[in-house]
Amino acid sequence: MDILAELKWRGLLADCTDESGLAKRLAGGPVTLYCGFDPTADSLHVGNLVPLLALRRFQLAGHNPIALAGGATGLIGDPSGKTQERQLLTSERLDHNIAAVKGQLSRLLDFETRENPARLLDNADWFRPITFLDFLRDVGKHFTVNMMVAKESVRARMEDREVGISYTEFSYMLLQAYDFFHLRDKLGCELQIGGSDQWGNITAGGDLCRKKLNATVYGLTLPLITNADGTKFGKTEAGAVWLDPARTSVYRFYQFWVRTDDRDVLRYLQYFTFLSREEVEELGRHHAARPEARTAHKALARAVTHLIHGEAATEEAVKASDILFGGSLEGIGESSFKEIAGEVPTCRVARAEIGPDGIGLLDLLTLALLCPSKGQARKDVQGGGIYVNNLRQEDPQRVLPPDEFLFGRYLLLRKGKRNYAVVELA
Repeated sequence: MDILAELKWRGLLADCTDESGLAKRLAGGPVTLYCGFDPTADSLHVGNLVPLLALRRFQLAGHNPIALAGGATGLIGDPSGKTQERQLLTSERLDHNIAAVKGQLSRLLDFETRENPARLLDNADWFRPITFLDFLRDVGKHFTVNMMVAKESVRARMEDREVGISYTEFSYMLLQAYDFFHLRDKLGCELQIGGSDQWGNITAGGDLCRKKLNATVYGLTLPLITNADGTKFGKTEAGAVWLDPARTSVYRFYQFWVRTDDRDVLRYLQYFTFLSREEVEELGRHHAARPEARTAHKALARAVTHLIHGEAATEEAVKASDILFGGSLEGIGESSFKEIAGEVPTCRVARAEIGPDGIGLLDLLTLALLCPSKGQARKDVQGGGIYVNNLRQEDPQRVLPPDEFLFGRYLLLRKGKRNYAVVELA
């Protein structure tokens, strides 16, 4: 695979320190490359996916990826792209976060293959033994303040007189530069990749490698993703979209991708999936012909959810999503059903109101406010427009027994095609 051509087609190559030189080096055989992330939370989020998936793309092309956790740099905080000073984390919290994130990385990178296994490293391992004076002498002397101030990540903060930048965050560039130097020196790492906001840090690392090792290294940046409306990718009204299902359920993760703006869906198929060019172009043709079918959206959601959460969880999320379009409830789990219930009006009924034989269908329809009266409810049933658990009801006199409640407590009512309500026994 020509990995640079692949990245260009996908729109994932923002900048490169020496593109022709890197292309020649990649053609000459496998390279070791790394991408760093500061574990500021105990889960990655979708905003982390582009650079980490790029590591996977390099791995599939035969190269040797390193995911570098910032156990040391995370104590400082990267000012890149930030308008405020970061909240400082403790070493214990960072260690916990790294341990939690390790499992998520195993879905994105292959740590088991014999050919070119990925590695997860922690920069705290080489920073801990270094004293402050040693760092100033061996690293600080290679950087001028003039050069550091010229970097966009620093200059933007210095121009904000109210916030400014602390010496702590000002020094972050040197720490990341040392990471590149250490990995080049000890592991032969020749390439660092990251988001375009990391350009200043990446080029600083390249400079240090050349000055201290007289070594040739390369830097490559990936675009920062924004939605078509200009908003930040990966943010919703509920906050960030996390890879940990305890933070963002698999159903809501799937829904995030299904709800992608029509203007973004083909780009996101290129950015976030491993579908081939031919497959993406075919989905593009389907999307152009019948955008209302949302074929491209569903392919995007299925591919990314499968990558992060696996086949079984993806199938349940797909099934749960289909329920609000009249799909069968067979095999749906309670947790997924509760996610669905959160998206439609819910009517809570005391168990005492349910007799030993159950409760009348017309009573339920009026309690759930799907029908304004029992008379209208009767007409709707007779007209074939009422469903219970997505099964059409034909008998206005029907009494729904307790054992028909899903998981012993829920009923899904529907009037017409899209008017849903959930009855929950309180």
